[in-house]
Amino acid sequence: MTGKAYQLEEGKGFLKVSFFGPFYGSYVVFELDHEKYNYAFVTGNSRDYLWLLARTPELSEKVIDQFVKKAKALGYETDQLIYVNQDKNR
Repeated sequence: MTGKAYQLEEGKGFLKVSFFGPFYGSYVVFELDHEKYNYAFVTGNSRDYLWLLARTPELSEKVIDQFVKKAKALGYETDQLIYVNQDKNR
């Protein structure tokens, strides 16, 4: 998916992102793979949204476990996470 984004505060993971015209939503990056930028842990400006965004369809169990652990520590209901099957052959 392609969108537009702009940073709200220099050096912080607070962004406004738009995928549909003039409508922007809040993206708060709370964890980032600084080495290769392969994944980002992202939330919105409320506890209603939580994403594990990745450049590839598959991530290691280590990264997924790290995501769940960090999200739990921040107060998210991780038992309600939806894991999308990224298999193109389904």
